[in-house]
Amino acid sequence: MRLFPKLKKFPLRILLGFIATGLLLANAVHIIDIGLIERLELISYDARVKLTMPGGQDPRIVIVDLDEKSLAEVGRWPWGRDKMARLTNILFDRQQIAVLGFDVLFAEPDVSSGLNNLRALEQGKLRDIPAFKAELDRIAPSLDHDALFAAAIAKHPVVLSTNFDFSRARAGEMSAAGALPPATLPGDALIGRNFDVMTGFKFTGNLQQLQSRAAAGGYFNAEPDDDGVIRRVPMLVKYGPDYYEPLALAMVRLLQGSPPLIPVLPTEADAGGYDAIESLRVGKIEIPVGENVTALIPFRGAQRSFKYISATDVLHERVPVDAMRGTIVLVGTTAAGLFDLRSTPVATVYPGVELHANLIAGMLDGTFKQSPPYAIAIEAVMLLVIGLVLSLVLPRLNPLISLVVVVATLALVVALNLYAWSQNTVWPLASPLLLVVFIFGINMTYGFFIERRAKKQITGLFGQYIPPALVDEMSEDPESIKMEGENRELTVLFSDVRNFTSISESLDPKQLSLLMNEYLTPMTHAIHKHRGTIDKYMGDAIMAFWGAPLHDKNHVDNALAAAMEMISLLRKLGPEFRAKGWPELRIGVGLNTGPMNVGNMGSEFRRAYTVMGDAVNLGSRLESLTKNYGVDIMVGEATMQKATNMLFRQLDRVRVKGKDEPVSVYEPIGRLDRVSQELKDEVAQFHEVLSHYLAQEWEQALAILAQLEAKAPDTKLYALYRTRIERYIENPPDPAWDGVFTYETK
Repeated sequence: MRLFPKLKKFPLRILLGFIATGLLLANAVHIIDIGLIERLELISYDARVKLTMPGGQDPRIVIVDLDEKSLAEVGRWPWGRDKMARLTNILFDRQQIAVLGFDVLFAEPDVSSGLNNLRALEQGKLRDIPAFKAELDRIAPSLDHDALFAAAIAKHPVVLSTNFDFSRARAGEMSAAGALPPATLPGDALIGRNFDVMTGFKFTGNLQQLQSRAAAGGYFNAEPDDDGVIRRVPMLVKYGPDYYEPLALAMVRLLQGSPPLIPVLPTEADAGGYDAIESLRVGKIEIPVGENVTALIPFRGAQRSFKYISATDVLHERVPVDAMRGTIVLVGTTAAGLFDLRSTPVATVYPGVELHANLIAGMLDGTFKQSPPYAIAIEAVMLLVIGLVLSLVLPRLNPLISLVVVVATLALVVALNLYAWSQNTVWPLASPLLLVVFIFGINMTYGFFIERRAKKQITGLFGQYIPPALVDEMSEDPESIKMEGENRELTVLFSDVRNFTSISESLDPKQLSLLMNEYLTPMTHAIHKHRGTIDKYMGDAIMAFWGAPLHDKNHVDNALAAAMEMISLLRKLGPEFRAKGWPELRIGVGLNTGPMNVGNMGSEFRRAYTVMGDAVNLGSRLESLTKNYGVDIMVGEATMQKATNMLFRQLDRVRVKGKDEPVSVYEPIGRLDRVSQELKDEVAQFHEVLSHYLAQEWEQALAILAQLEAKAPDTKLYALYRTRIERYIENPPDPAWDGVFTYETK
């Protein structure tokens, strides 16, 4: 009981420790979702994978690689099916392999031989020449490449691939292209059982002629986690009423003589309850599965954990006879242009074909790991024990002993986790480690705050203009901050409130001052959040730049993110302003990237850290042009070219006042991974309008423009181009017209 009076000295530290424990517990049992913890858990999983990979090269599995060498020697992909037939026959007849799987699709007929053209001649211009028909009938079998490939497939144990699309069709209907392989499990095999499984709404398969002759088929999908990294593969996919297997599982089953796939479900499941599939059994092989019947990929090592042989070397019989005898062969690609490179825990650029190889090896060796349903309970107990003990004990200890206790706790958590990992069980690791570090941090930093002289100096110079986070970074190395002028590539931003004169006239000075404060504060937060430097406020206008005083390699992306957040914040301010009787604000934002002079400039009476140059002036002009096109943000060509993961719509080619050279101007639409396909299609359609417009193909441009206006009749950009085109139809431009629109005013 004597412990509690002493703990009364540390109420805040204990309370913070309990709060942290409660938050992490709520996250563990899915009451709340803390994205950071999920991200850290994925990072810790990747670290464990890398730490415990067996390494070495598995001789049982060979990858026949459609690599750059093959494409250079044989020709660009897709190859003629006669070559694929030859490749298949060589692998089985000359190399004596066991099973062959194609990690590529054959969805379209092969017309490279010209047989269709010859048949057309036979039915047309040469129909009266019997000799031509006779000769064509004689050589036709050798020119029917799909038939040649189908015949080769039919003779051997070959597995073809299918691709499922897990995105729900807009109309809620499934669609198909090509042929599906036979279902692995009919729908009625699991009737009455309730479990989650990934559902395909579309698929792309192989030609019926090919798929029907293959011994088996499997999909090659591997859905990434939220961070874009592939760690698991669905081991069953539902399409229609039936269930289908992945390529790797289809190959292993074929290798074993095609035994049935048996889902292992709980033996005592309540009727109508959740009957999660625990594993899949294939003969003597058992594959543990988790949520959505997915299996964690048992990575053997980094890339090249399996033997690679160039496809061209196989085709040209440069591989010694029987060099691949008895092996499992996958035909896939590492060529960058064929887009089968994925991000995985072991490498950010990893051949997709090697994912299947790892799965096959894991099935043969039984090395799959599983996150069991009771992992949530384990995580909750660990968090509760760690949180209570450390929150109550650490406040009473001195720093050195606290450090020893924390290190010992971290070591114990990691040791228990690695032991479970060695038993092929995945326990959560990030949340208990984070809780230990957080409680330790609370106790070590409580009551202490040191502000160094360098930080004070830099805050005095830059504190009004740059975010505190950058002040902290600058204070680490103040000598690296240059005040004198220098030339750098930067990105500049100008924003201005539209119709500000009329707005200011409608409000008394006090209301106007309050409105500007409530407008400028969130705009400044958005700029600071994305590492921007405020250059100056000019009444209702803001000027900011990125890339100085601290270098920022992502200055373009950060500036774009800030601009788009400014627009988003302004829309959220609208209801608040209306409730106060204030007018709703609209702003235009101009961004431009290029070489600029930056430094402490001014007179002996007043100096400021600012930017100057032609690129700065263009940024100001772009802001002014936004209202002409009815867009919120306009950027220059250099900004567009240096941005990453951003969809842009080209607006025009213009010649602004004070600049002789024309420039292309763009509107940022949104991040590519977040923009809807419908919006991407709309942007592509407008680019078609622009192409026809620049080519003076007025009618074609108007036809597409009409489609766009039907969808968005109030879009100012479309109305602007319709007006221009109609004017040009009545008064055609000079033959030397270059499509550039010249603005005579700022």
